[in-house]
Amino acid sequence: MSFIKKNYGWMIVALIGVLPIIPLLNLVTLNFSDGFSINLVEGTAGEGKSSLEMLYHISGEFAIRWMTAVLTCTPFFILFGVNNLFVRQAMGIAAAVWSFIHFIIFIWAEGFAETFTEANYIAGFIAVLILIPLFFTSNRKAMKKLKKNWKKIQTYAYAAIILSLLHVLLLEKTWLIYGIIVGLGFIIRLPFVKNKIFEFRK
Repeated sequence: MSFIKKNYGWMIVALIGVLPIIPLLNLVTLNFSDGFSINLVEGTAGEGKSSLEMLYHISGEFAIRWMTAVLTCTPFFILFGVNNLFVRQAMGIAAAVWSFIHFIIFIWAEGFAETFTEANYIAGFIAVLILIPLFFTSNRKAMKKLKKNWKKIQTYAYAAIILSLLHVLLLEKTWLIYGIIVGLGFIIRLPFVKNKIFEFRK
């Protein structure tokens, strides 16, 4: 029980992060009869999209949603005084995993060389590269080992979200809501605004 009490926030985030993978599994079949292959199942996606388009859509949407959620943790603490570092780490892991899934689907469909053909693809690729060290250092062991350097590494999350927003913007998708949330988060972090909020909360 003590383990659950200590890690319930992390476990909730992990569950929320895993659940959306279920619809993705309905869009593919795993074939073990002749080696191993993954095949798309057409006619199950709905919304007038092909299975591949739906895979792109779901994985990309959850990647940007989790990254946006991670960057709202500090503004949430400033506004309400509630903070849980390990929950934020779990959210960061979820953001990275969904970004990796999104990128793998892209490589599977288009090939790695296609990554360098358009500016939005390049922005997304760089964001994925940035997320790799963040993913492997989002744990307590890394915090103890890296000490002060741990925070410096984690600040690269800002670059990842900006590149991700650029990636979505260039694809002409619904990026505005994420841009507004991230923008408000940065405004709340400004020392003048943050201090005023702290004074109001006293």
